[in-house]
Amino acid sequence: MKASKVREGLSRNSSDGAMLSFFLQGGRRATLLRAAAMTLVIALADWRIEGNIPLGFLYLFPTLLAGTVLTRLQIGFSALLFTVLTEAFDSYEWLAPAAFPRDILIFTAFFCTGQFVYEIVRSRHNSMQHSVELEREALARGEAEEQLAVLIESSPAAVFTTDARGTILLANQAAHRLFGVGSDSLRGRSVQDFLPSLGRVVAGEKRAPIRTAMQCRGRRLNGEVFLADVWFSTYSTRAGSRLAAMVTDGSEDLRNREELSLHQLLAGSRILVGAVSHEIRNVCGAIAMAHANLARRGELAGNKDFEALGNLILALEKIASMDLREVADQSSSVDLPALLEELRIVVESSLGEQDIVLKLDVEPGLPPVWADRQSLLQVFLNLTKNSERAMTESADGTLTERAYGAVTERCLTLTARREAQGVSVRFRDTGCGVAHPERLFRPFQQQAQATGLGLYLSRAFMRSFRGELRFEPEADGSSFIVELSAATVTPAAPLKDNHAPSNPDSAGRRSQPVPGEPEPVARG
Repeated sequence: MKASKVREGLSRNSSDGAMLSFFLQGGRRATLLRAAAMTLVIALADWRIEGNIPLGFLYLFPTLLAGTVLTRLQIGFSALLFTVLTEAFDSYEWLAPAAFPRDILIFTAFFCTGQFVYEIVRSRHNSMQHSVELEREALARGEAEEQLAVLIESSPAAVFTTDARGTILLANQAAHRLFGVGSDSLRGRSVQDFLPSLGRVVAGEKRAPIRTAMQCRGRRLNGEVFLADVWFSTYSTRAGSRLAAMVTDGSEDLRNREELSLHQLLAGSRILVGAVSHEIRNVCGAIAMAHANLARRGELAGNKDFEALGNLILALEKIASMDLREVADQSSSVDLPALLEELRIVVESSLGEQDIVLKLDVEPGLPPVWADRQSLLQVFLNLTKNSERAMTESADGTLTERAYGAVTERCLTLTARREAQGVSVRFRDTGCGVAHPERLFRPFQQQAQATGLGLYLSRAFMRSFRGELRFEPEADGSSFIVELSAATVTPAAPLKDNHAPSNPDSAGRRSQPVPGEPEPVARG
């Protein structure tokens, strides 16, 4: 079918298009039948016509037809056949000295004519196929460009390109809205008027292309300043280097981060000051009792320093008894599996650097829980860091060995399971354990890292949205269980006293250590 199309194209381009179109119509079989019929007619004519009139040259016409459908080898056989027919019906006597050169010339003429037509047909076919491929590629390129244009124009992020001088060449509608241009066009303006840092990058880029992201200060046309998140890359064209950039307004994210940081700071400060006030109250109580005993004896009656000490005790008691204002409750419905995946993203790389394996086992279909998302994430981070520190200290020389001398694998397993009234998340590690469980969740522990407020604040955060944090000893390592209420259950009011620890023994006690086992370190 392709050969027939090519032949039709050839016939349309010839001067005698009507006749050639008739002979070249149809497929391979029809063409060969026409060539055979022409051969038969020429042979009969050459046989019947008497006289020295050579008709062998007429075999060029069936050769032209056959060359459009035959292969090179088949064209050679047809040329040999036409040579034999020419000699068979020729009126001249066949003599070897004169016949061999003549037959060679006749064969060469037929063969070269067929090869010439064959090459024309093949070239025509290749050119047509190439033309079809070009049309297909142009159509695909046009569709891709149209889709890309729609994607860029409908993108909520500002997308634009600049030249080597920082002049904006193209920009979508989002870029016009972001920079506050309005009905004017960004084309021809300098990017340095809106993103000075990006303008300096364009002016200073003279080497290899770069692909990176940055956060910088942006400026709108009316002078309003915003925080810009920029992803950009440079590339080279015949007209010079170019820059393509995508920009989003990160001001809202910045405000949210700062508000969350302020919320965490207020909540942590409230609990911290409450713990300090609790300790001051205990000290003031002891001092006040001693002061009262001395006052009953009357030995220091009228002593100005003794009276000043009493006034100082009253002032300290008043400071310690001040009620701190409760911060706003930020509790809401939280997707716990999504939060655990976010925790994995945050801590997995740091745990991997310490050769600690993080395993996450989440029961499918867990209900949403009632919590303050940021506070809960802080609790999870604190428990993860405690486990990481415990297992790192174990690797430094205090790690126990199991039977047969196999070293305990450093692994942190997070297991989330549905409970009767909510969901529990267990943080189980293979670290050194806890030396004094009764001291857990108390502030200002002397053997703890930093101020020893990590677990104290974590439990206070949990109780602020009616959750709980408790410890369970393990044969090797330790477990902390975070208990959360399901969002479908209306939570009760948070606990009023977050400063005084509950029964110290409720934290759990570890069984007696195995003889020869190194003493575990305390956690903060």
